[in-house]
Amino acid sequence: MNRLNLVCLGVKDMRQALAFYKKIGFETVETQENPPIVFFNNQGSKLELYPLEELAKDINDKNPPALPSGGFSGITFACNMKTKGEVDNVMELVKSAGGEVVKQPELVFWGGYSGYFRDLDGYYWEVAYADSWEFDEQDMLIVDESK
Repeated sequence: MNRLNLVCLGVKDMRQALAFYKKIGFETVETQENPPIVFFNNQGSKLELYPLEELAKDINDKNPPALPSGGFSGITFACNMKTKGEVDNVMELVKSAGGEVVKQPELVFWGGYSGYFRDLDGYYWEVAYADSWEFDEQDMLIVDESK
């Protein structure tokens, strides 16, 4: 089971979430403005949007888990870029699409350049770059643990 094929984000407003993710560059074949479910075609994985209450019911329809009430859930998502400029460009896209930049990109302790944004449903995303990073033919970050 050494793979992650799909990440599902429970969203409060499908129409707004779909528009936001499209504006910041996620691609989908979905043409409806307010579909029941959306899959974005990413390199190496898929990102799914699904109504939050329906996702909780999918886990347990008789006793669904409590819905988040804000704050930090302890989960972040990351998008690794190939240049500092790409990091800055993504953050500008996020702001123009209605997201909130919660940490402006800056040089960080591990030698990279990183910032964070929060999407319309409160999910936190890191957008980062490092000179030492290498990517495979699908633009996935190569993590060489032997170094």
